[in-house]
Amino acid sequence: MSHLDRLRDVFRAALSLPEGTDVDGLEYRAIPQWDSLAHMALVAAMEDEFAVMIDTDEMIDMSSFAHAARLLEKHGVSAAL
Repeated sequence: MSHLDRLRDVFRAALSLPEGTDVDGLEYRAIPQWDSLAHMALVAAMEDEFAVMIDTDEMIDMSSFAHAARLLEKHGVSAAL
């Protein structure tokens, strides 16, 4: 499974979205499920899945699936779109 596929699964699980939901274009607060509480859970799930530490500024700036993929790449995880 690719890193992007794993990231998609993390997004679906953290945001309680059905399996197979297209998350590639998803942006923060674009859906009711992605509120501030879910954002914290999503960041924690990403840290667990990819063994990275996301700092506060990065967490605040992470406003979309694409940004999350770039953030992982910055941390050495190959997840480029």
